[in-house]
Formats: sequence, structure tokens, C-alpha cells
Amino acid sequence: MAIENANPTIINVDELPTRRGKPKSLTKDDHSILSLLAPTPNPALQIYLDGEEPLSDVEEELAEEPIDEQEIYDLISTISDPEHPLSLGSLAVVNLADVFITPSSPTPTELVTVTVLITPTITHCSLATVIGLGVRVRLEQALPPRFRVDVRIKPGTHSQDEQVNKQLADKERVAAALENATLLKVLMTMLETCA
Repeated sequence: MAIENANPTIINVDELPTRRGKPKSLTKDDHSILSLLAPTPNPALQIYLDGEEPLSDVEEELAEEPIDEQEIYDLISTISDPEHPLSLGSLAVVNLADVFITPSSPTPTELVTVTVLITPTITHCSLATVIGLGVRVRLEQALPPRFRVDVRIKPGTHSQDEQVNKQLADKERVAAALENATLLKVLMTMLETCA
């Protein structure tokens, strides 16, 4: 298979948005004897000092953290591009600004729609449907059942965005595509890099 876009724009992995903090660089003051001997605050003990009761293991397990746009982006940005040995995040095929959750502050039982707009590296990318399918499969596997996934091509970024969007929205076409052994192998390869 010939590469369609032999020279894509690549974003450095360190520049991608993520929740993971960057490692703090140490200064010479960080190694002083006082900093090594001084007690450091323990956040686990702070709740006792504040007078709050800690959550039991069951309560903590049942407390659901809300899923936000950053978490969705973290799930899909590491998907491998089927054509290049790079992630969709580093190729800017998926962007944090193009991830939307509706409603923005859902209750734990409310149906939620996650919309992801993908930006192909070129306007005539023949793998746009495969990439969209990979994003859809990743999110459907990772998110709770109350989440509905809507993956679309960003308007104006592909010469056939309406046709690709129609394919990605059609549940029967998606189900049929997932029964194709060759396509399924490509998708599994794309998703191997996901944590």
C-alpha cells in the first residue's frame, strides 16, 4: 500500500495535552540538608487533621468520577495511525478542542453523548473511515454503557466528509465492518498502543 501523505505534520508527544504532570526538574536547593530532614505533609493524614471522616473502601469504589473531555482525549490520542508509525494525537488527527461531551455536567444515570471530530492529515485520505472506526471502537470498549459515541470528520477537512460521516453513524455498517477479518486486524493493530 502506497503512503498517501508521506510528509505529515507531527506534534511532539511532550506538547500533547494530558493530565499526567511533567517531571519537576530539581534545583540545587532541593538537595539541601534541611529539605531532606524537614517533614513533608502527608495528604492521607490531612483528613484527620481537618476532622473529616475518610470514605470507606466501598464508598470510594462507588463514587464515580465524572468523565471529561481530557479523559476522552487521553483514551484516543494514543491510537496508532494505520499508515504512519505515530499516534493520532501526534498527527493532530484528534485534538482536545474537538472532543465534546453533552450534557456537560451529567448525573450518574443520565445518557451522555461523546462527540469526537477527527481531522485527516490530507483532504483525500482513504483511511479516514478506518481511523474513525478505530476511535469509535476504542471509546465503545472503554466507556460505560450510558455513553453514546458519535465520531465524525471535522467539516471541511475531507473531500468526502459527508459520506464518511454517514458510514460512521450507520450502526449496521459499523457492525458489518467489524465482522471483516482484514479490517478487524487493522483495527486491533491500531489499538495495540492504547493503555
